[in-house]
Amino acid sequence: MTKTSAQPHDIETRWPGQLAAIDMGSNSFRLEIGQVTQHRYRRVDYLKETVRLGGGLDANGLLTEEASARGLACLERFARRLEGFAPQQVRAVATQTLREARNRDVFLTRAQTVLGRPIEVISGREEARLIYAGVARLQPSNAPRLVIDIGGRSTEMILGHGRKALRAESFQVGSVSLSMRYFADGRLTAQAFRAAQVAAGAELEEALEPFAPAHWREALGSSGTVGAVSQLLAAGGVSDGRITPAGLRWLIERCIECGRIDRLDLPGLKEDRRAVIAGGLAILYTLAAHFGIEALHPARGALRQGVIFDLDERLHATALPQDGHDLRDATVRELQRRFMVDAQQARRVSRVAEALYARVQPRAGREARRELLWACALHEMGMMVSHHDHHRHSAYLLAHVDAAGFSQSQQRRVAELVLGQRGGLRKVEAGLTQEAFAWQVLCLRLAIIKCHARGEVRDDALRIERHGTEARLACGARWAEAHPRTLFLLQEEAQAWARGGVLKLVLRD
Repeated sequence: MTKTSAQPHDIETRWPGQLAAIDMGSNSFRLEIGQVTQHRYRRVDYLKETVRLGGGLDANGLLTEEASARGLACLERFARRLEGFAPQQVRAVATQTLREARNRDVFLTRAQTVLGRPIEVISGREEARLIYAGVARLQPSNAPRLVIDIGGRSTEMILGHGRKALRAESFQVGSVSLSMRYFADGRLTAQAFRAAQVAAGAELEEALEPFAPAHWREALGSSGTVGAVSQLLAAGGVSDGRITPAGLRWLIERCIECGRIDRLDLPGLKEDRRAVIAGGLAILYTLAAHFGIEALHPARGALRQGVIFDLDERLHATALPQDGHDLRDATVRELQRRFMVDAQQARRVSRVAEALYARVQPRAGREARRELLWACALHEMGMMVSHHDHHRHSAYLLAHVDAAGFSQSQQRRVAELVLGQRGGLRKVEAGLTQEAFAWQVLCLRLAIIKCHARGEVRDDALRIERHGTEARLACGARWAEAHPRTLFLLQEEAQAWARGGVLKLVLRD
């Protein structure tokens, strides 16, 4: 079957076939709209605004109101451009600044209201994976390659072959953070550049062996920093756009000659790059010197295209599940293997929970259904740590493990579901104020109770009906008589929901 871009059919859209990605970076916010057809990518529109969100983190790790306001204003403009797009056609991701910000949840609540769509905070390794996906699709090669992306507050390094990222890491040093620390007074001195390079080298030192030249044959740079430096070298007649150690030394010398950021007058330097170019140069020179990069070529792809390709795969997996591919499913299977989960029990619990959920939440969105099934698949992964309180171990592991394809936000939601799988409900009472989450928790808990004997179960043994916020569970007198222990657990469950939560569980004959 020839693959074309998948398209949601249940929600009308004014822009069929188009997909949109929002990259909320530490320096700039970007909106890319594109179309994937017959394995080919076509850009429809591209918007970029310099927001400097990363420059708005204060000494306490809090995002300032000024930086928040800049971000919200930009998202409001993006929202207007995205009018008419169905929810499944858009994915918004946030990177290092919102990974760091202690008050990120406050900002995200406001930002999602303005944008009208969910925003996912992705981990550094997930960001790196998506960057490589964008580069690999738009600039294919069979050579082992190193891809580098210097952002505002982090630098991602990826080793890959073909479309597969073999190793992906994220380091907490970027053009904005380094510029703020070593060039905050506006002066461009040799001493400041040396200090910035030492700091960058200290952060990147652990990457020296895994990303050594022996592991790759070509090096590509994917970021605004790489693009800006490439343009400066080309405009200055130093190179054809390739970034070399000699070219970087030339640029650093020109900066030192100017003496101050506000006096920088380099051909090709854009105003939005002026304040952060010194930090970016320091990182690039450190990378070139420490990792033996003789020439860094600007890459065509970037994070935003990787997000679009990933979204296209998810939609294709939904439309054509028999041959679609959603990386998150593969990640769940790998976590089951790594943590030696009883896959047969996980399937039993999943089957029961899915049937119950379909009865009480027939209009639930696809992602809500999948999050419940992922929780079922991984609810026992903590048993590898200890059978005692395994639900707490499972939740902790899920919240902190590197899970390719998942955002940090989605991982936390699944982990919270897993935490609520057994015992009292107080530990998840904050989430239970949301009725949608409460129904997921209830179905997971009931499925685990039904399957507690770890044997085959009848799908029709328990029948559930929803009446408002009340779940009425019928099991039949003969079944109850034959399963006294399960009945006892269900009675305990009804009492737990009577003590707290927005739902009520009623047992009926």
